[in-house]
Amino acid sequence: MNKILYYHQQSNFSRKIRIFLAEKKLDCELIEINLMNKPPEFLQISPIGRVPVFVEADGTIIWDSTLIAEYLDETYPQSSFYPHTRPERLECRKWEELADHLGDNIINLWILNITNNLAPTRQRLKLESSIKRLLSIFEQQLAQSQYLLGDENWTAADVAALCSMGYYSLRLNEDWLSEYPNLGNWFNKLHERDSVKSTIPIPFN
Repeated sequence: MNKILYYHQQSNFSRKIRIFLAEKKLDCELIEINLMNKPPEFLQISPIGRVPVFVEADGTIIWDSTLIAEYLDETYPQSSFYPHTRPERLECRKWEELADHLGDNIINLWILNITNNLAPTRQRLKLESSIKRLLSIFEQQLAQSQYLLGDENWTAADVAALCSMGYYSLRLNEDWLSEYPNLGNWFNKLHERDSVKSTIPIPFN
């Protein structure tokens, strides 16, 4: 049985795992899921009904991007994305969680847009404020180092943040690249990597 990744091309959480797979040079069958019409066989293996879902060659099923990322890093340690010491690993997970939270806020704001709810409601203002606050936090961190956890290597935290901000560019706003120069430089530099360039989300008509 081949490794399988159930994903969506525009999903920032799916993109995180696709970057891991590419960097670790792991062969994996990609099965794209129509999120508006999820097939029954997908819902059987994904109790939460979300992508990504990873199926290992032995049949092990893992959902949630962070669980998949940690599994891949522990099982296939080449090109490791998590630090080995407990304090550094905890710091990495904290920044990864912050990046995923940013991604969730961006998704929720986009959903408001497509439901034609463009009025400045309390929910909209809360989401916009949270996104700006989080972008500022990442901007300040990257003023101190090349990557979120230092100057030597990018980590799962960088991958998660990159994917959330790539989704922000796709759905809502590309001006942040100039508004946050440290973030913009970091974002553009990471897009020189093949694994990042090959997973850029493509707008659908």
